[in-house]
Amino acid sequence: MSELTPKAEKLDGADELAAKRAEFVLDGPDGAVYLDGNSLGALPAAVPGRIEDVVRRQWGELRIRSWTEGGWWTAPERIGDRIAPLVGAAPGQVVVGDSTSVNVFKALVGAVRLARSADAGRDEIVVDATTFPTDGYIAGSAARMTGCTLRPVPPSEVPGVLGDRTAAVLLNHVDYRTGRLHDLPSLTAAVHAAGAYVVWDLCHSAGALPVGLDEHGVDLAVGCTYKYLNGGPGAPAFLYVRADLQDRFDSPLPGWNSHAEPFGMRPDYEPAAGAVRGRVGTPDILSMLALEAALEVWDGVTVDAVRSKSLALTDFFLECVEEYVPKGRVACLTPRAHGERGSQVALRCPDAGDVMKRLIERGVVGDFRHPDVLRFGFTPLYVGFADVERAARVLAEVLAEVLAEAGD
Repeated sequence: MSELTPKAEKLDGADELAAKRAEFVLDGPDGAVYLDGNSLGALPAAVPGRIEDVVRRQWGELRIRSWTEGGWWTAPERIGDRIAPLVGAAPGQVVVGDSTSVNVFKALVGAVRLARSADAGRDEIVVDATTFPTDGYIAGSAARMTGCTLRPVPPSEVPGVLGDRTAAVLLNHVDYRTGRLHDLPSLTAAVHAAGAYVVWDLCHSAGALPVGLDEHGVDLAVGCTYKYLNGGPGAPAFLYVRADLQDRFDSPLPGWNSHAEPFGMRPDYEPAAGAVRGRVGTPDILSMLALEAALEVWDGVTVDAVRSKSLALTDFFLECVEEYVPKGRVACLTPRAHGERGSQVALRCPDAGDVMKRLIERGVVGDFRHPDVLRFGFTPLYVGFADVERAARVLAEVLAEVLAEAGD
């Protein structure tokens, strides 16, 4: 038996978040180690019962009365305030609804409009060149719609390209492929020094590590809720608009839900006060209230504790991979420095697609990104150190099997 097995047991025994695992549905017939929470979080145990109540009682019995008696109408702001402390925001700045893509569009066009309200000559959008494809597509569309030039650059090069033409900058907090954590404080400061506005995509950081939106003066931010926040497939995303910008935030998607008098049915649009102006149409109540139930797992948990365990899990996984996997078989794309690492580890190997398929068949669930990347996400609320040791051990077995077959 490797010395890493008893080490995993010792680490699990000292884990202050270990009890949270019981609040998730994890013990299926396959007994899998689930390391794909950076794509879809596991099911919190409170969600099925809550959804049954929403369907049977709130919808089935109260029906339309649930908009008021059941709190449906205020859910986007109420749940936004539940998410706010997880991303370092005070109440009244986060609203939940729509998809991440829709919120990126609202935030980015809104940022351009904010910049141009002070300086009409700002006609350039800077976007992370390594971004998730949808962010790039939307940035391109936003540039065409606003008459801006689109300038894709790696995050490390952003400070050097900012100038008096820059209107808005769209960046990812954590790179979805490699797990690299970008420097939100310094990049935000650089954008502000240039007189521009920044939009941060928090999809791979919300619920995994401290963000500090208010502390660092971030202008606008968006994020999904179905990864580390465990809101379920297609759960609504969130939009953050800093408090002092809200009265000037001009959403490109004004809808009746963001109107100052939504039931006045007036032909002219008057935006509501506060983060509510980030709403558009009727909230998707079933998924919205599933998310609200899912967020209960955060009761009594701090983001700092989650971050501490996340770093310990990823450190231990890398230690196990180095112990079990022959040198040269995989290459780690994720930075070793804690200040540059999110909550995933990305490994490169030439036959990654086949390797991940075999891992999943053997009960280690991660995911594959084209062309050669194995991604393993570590959700500290339900992943333990024994899971990590098992995953690395099975990875080594699969890699040895693939190599042996190639030599036949």
